[in-house]
Amino acid sequence: MSLIEAIIFVLYFGTLAALSVYGVHRCCMLWWFFRNRGKGIQSPANVLKPLRDEDLPAVTLQLPIYNERYVVERVINQAARLDYPRDRLEIQVLDDSTDDTTAIAERLVHQWRARGLNIVHIHRVDRTGYKAGALKNGLSKTKNPFVAILDADFVPAPEFLRQIMPGFTHDRVGVVQARWGHLNRNYSVLTRAQSILLDGHFVIEHTARNRTGRFFNFNGTAGVWRRSCLEDAGGWEHDTLTEDLDLSYRAQLKGWNFVYLPDIVVPAELPAEIHGFKSQQHRWAKGSIQTAIKLTGRILGASIPLKAKVEAISHLSANLCYPLLLLLSLLLMPGLWIRTHVLDPGSGAVFDISLFAAASLSIVVFYLAAQREIEQKNWWRSFFELPVVFALGIGLSVNNSAAVLEALIGHETPFVRTPKHAITGRTGTWRGKSYFNKKTLSSMLEVIFGIYLSATVVYMVSERFYVPSLFVTLFAFGYLYIGFTSLAQAGWRALLPRRVREVRVLPAAIA
Repeated sequence: MSLIEAIIFVLYFGTLAALSVYGVHRCCMLWWFFRNRGKGIQSPANVLKPLRDEDLPAVTLQLPIYNERYVVERVINQAARLDYPRDRLEIQVLDDSTDDTTAIAERLVHQWRARGLNIVHIHRVDRTGYKAGALKNGLSKTKNPFVAILDADFVPAPEFLRQIMPGFTHDRVGVVQARWGHLNRNYSVLTRAQSILLDGHFVIEHTARNRTGRFFNFNGTAGVWRRSCLEDAGGWEHDTLTEDLDLSYRAQLKGWNFVYLPDIVVPAELPAEIHGFKSQQHRWAKGSIQTAIKLTGRILGASIPLKAKVEAISHLSANLCYPLLLLLSLLLMPGLWIRTHVLDPGSGAVFDISLFAAASLSIVVFYLAAQREIEQKNWWRSFFELPVVFALGIGLSVNNSAAVLEALIGHETPFVRTPKHAITGRTGTWRGKSYFNKKTLSSMLEVIFGIYLSATVVYMVSERFYVPSLFVTLFAFGYLYIGFTSLAQAGWRALLPRRVREVRVLPAAIA
């Protein structure tokens, strides 16, 4: 074996081993979840006592919006209909919009103020700090001791605040977070797969971390902050793209406790088109690595339990899996060639199949467990959707690896919010609407990776590596699904060079 071949072989197994570690971590998360599922506050309806009107504290509800013409009316009206004492509820519409969203918001705020609601419209001319800047600006204009936040695509039940405020059981509870639901879960294969991914995060991960004394994060919306906690932690900062994750960890490092109430569900709109989904995932991946770079030193030096340190670093660094997946994708073909032409074809077969299983079977159990908690009766049907969930996660490797690389080299990019199109259930469409962002370079790279891995599958089958070829087929399908869907939704003109795309055909009369 030459030096290059040895390096490739070591990299292949090293990458696979590193990914399997994250699989083992997911198994640990499941163990913590099932062992502590009934510990602490589980069902607010059964455990938390409702507060009398006279005991409910004053709350400021912040609605950060930016160019949300399709959903701004829905979120303002839903917020205005919250069942909470009017003398203790203030609503701030934090508007950074540059389109007709501002006019819609102004009209609605005027109408609700005329009906006696304490609601204000705060419009910024610039987007300094993006969402974090808008929230910070709004906080400076209120003195209320609690601040709730709802993004523009969330639709809370009227009793949302009444349910969540009893979660502040003592003075050191800084945040109470509700679980995200999904308005358009069954709109498409894409939204269904997204819902399964998010359910795993909110049902298993959040519950496991919160019930075992580990850090978990406020998710930017569908939750309430104690103002004194927010200020003690240093307030909103915009040096990362995940200002909510950053502030959450700074607050818990200061000794504040967070409470998660999974039975309070606030439904939201999932990205219905692939480019919006990729943009969202890019922001989350980059922001988490930025937060890891910013806070790892503080976490290691903090006076917190070792289990909390280990989990915090694992959580913040989890998106490093994407570059590892991309590297593994590249190494599959040369690794197989070395095994068949340089080494004994059977060398390491048991080892790498075991590592593939550790990395993948844990995912199957993880997401099925989440669906079982939510759906109870028909959870097993999600098993047949798991290949798409796998493919979606793998196919994001190009998109999210770019995000991780940008964070590692300190490349600054603006906060790109996820487009919303007022899609509920299976009704509505994103086609022909504004806010459609297209990324074609990464899409073409995804297709190239998919073709390369398809060739790898053919080679594996020809060499009788049947079991590993099943895993690699998922890789190929994931890249091709993400890539071709992205190009299809962008339109055929996206494949042409920009100078060609911008050519306009003159009318015959002028020509």
